[in-house]
Amino acid sequence: MGLAQVAKARFDRGLLIDPLKQGRIRMNAYDAATLDPRTPVIVGVGQSVERIEDPGYLGLCAADLAARAAEAAFDDCGASERVRSTIRVIGAVRTFEDSMAAPSPFGKPDKFPLAVARRLRMSPTRAVLEKVGGQSPVTILMEMGDRIAAGETDAALVFGAEAISNTRHLTARRETRDWAETDQGTIEDRGMGMKGLLSPLALAHGINAPAIAYALMENARRARLGQSIADYAQAMGALFAPFSRVAAANPYSSAASEPLSADEIATPSLRNRLVTDPYTIKMVSRDQVNQGAAVLLMSAGAARAAGIASDRWTFVHAATLAHEKEMLARPALDAYPAAQAAIAAALAHAGITLDHCSVFDFYSCFPIPVFNTAIDLLGLSADDPRGLTVTGGLPYFGGAGNNYSMHAIAGAVERLRSLRGYGLVGANGGYQSKYAAMVLSSAPTPWHPLEHAAIQAQLDAVPDVVPVAQAAGTGRIETYTVWRAKGVPATAIAIGQMDDGQRFVANAADEVTLARAAGEDLIKAAVALTFDGQRNRFTLID
Repeated sequence: MGLAQVAKARFDRGLLIDPLKQGRIRMNAYDAATLDPRTPVIVGVGQSVERIEDPGYLGLCAADLAARAAEAAFDDCGASERVRSTIRVIGAVRTFEDSMAAPSPFGKPDKFPLAVARRLRMSPTRAVLEKVGGQSPVTILMEMGDRIAAGETDAALVFGAEAISNTRHLTARRETRDWAETDQGTIEDRGMGMKGLLSPLALAHGINAPAIAYALMENARRARLGQSIADYAQAMGALFAPFSRVAAANPYSSAASEPLSADEIATPSLRNRLVTDPYTIKMVSRDQVNQGAAVLLMSAGAARAAGIASDRWTFVHAATLAHEKEMLARPALDAYPAAQAAIAAALAHAGITLDHCSVFDFYSCFPIPVFNTAIDLLGLSADDPRGLTVTGGLPYFGGAGNNYSMHAIAGAVERLRSLRGYGLVGANGGYQSKYAAMVLSSAPTPWHPLEHAAIQAQLDAVPDVVPVAQAAGTGRIETYTVWRAKGVPATAIAIGQMDDGQRFVANAADEVTLARAAGEDLIKAAVALTFDGQRNRFTLID
């Protein structure tokens, strides 16, 4: 079944907008020499990594790592000093420190974009700090491209970095650093962008961390497929084993690693503990990283004037963004229509099919975003010879905070220079909440701004599910997970349908129910529901 047929089937189920109604299907038959000179092009990419075990370890902060990646991007373009002086606008991906997702015991820059610019000997007239989310490398890159196309600047730099591993390592060693910095000037802070990701009802029942929310969605997919716990674990292991092989060969991976087999990923052990059912630690995004990545954009005219050969240019053929409903409001807990809509629309807008693609990178914080996009939507296989990642994925290459997909874009650009063809990068944010897709190629094309409004309008037209706040009665479990504190079951969360058709969310009512949830498959289990004054509780009906 081709992409159009798969997408149409998803549309008929009410889970995906119809990409065939999303406007133009255009062919890319342009010549770099005749393009509008204001067309933005990617001319340089760079990455940096600091491993604690490496000789010459310094313990760098995030701004240092971002600056190193940016210097690598300048070197990559081959005209570093000529390009540096033309940059008027910069965009930064928000660090986890600035996202309330990581502590800053050593302090942090008050204006992260300017701290990096100072290290690069740059004085931009505009500096932007993007919203939280793994989609942000795509959205900030597209904003900088729009500013180039509008004539505000001839060049722009986007970057991000994380030094979470250094923070933890130095703290554990009782070492201190002074990473607090103050810069004059102003930045445009786009805000956190976290409103509406999880409802008060979800938070009240302990759905407050990615590993919990994604586990609930993962088990909902297993339920839809009718698979056993063991069979689904093997499927997750088989999906991620090729990712681990790519990461092991990537010099920018957060830690030296060996390729893992499906069994090694799927089977719990002393070194591969269960985090939440069904996830072992080797299926979970690794946030202990010291990594930076940067992308340099220029107008075609400025790139040509700087002497950057056109065979080094990479063009954005399409970029799309879609937002998902709050988790408990989604009609199907296992589905990700926003991601599927964004990808389908990006391929349609670029005028290509999967056969044109030689490079993929699907956001892989957990298995289900990859299942929902590469496998369920596009019909790719885990062992597709093109690979589903250019980096090695977030559990193995490293989950570099909000900035992971900047590494994916950089890796895709590097590969497309030799492979040609097209690359598809999918960037996920929140709890399968926001998804941006980008199609890249060395084939010239005019600039097209980020597509969002038309896609979002169709997604928003689908009615929300309204879960019951105070459940009383009986029902059946559609998905569940057990959160484990250092391997010990701590809480169980179930979502399902009451006998009257309403959706419920509830926690295990007692230790006996928690123990059964940790040792049995609760999919389709009958439950009795009560409200204890703070949250809903469930017990199993035998």
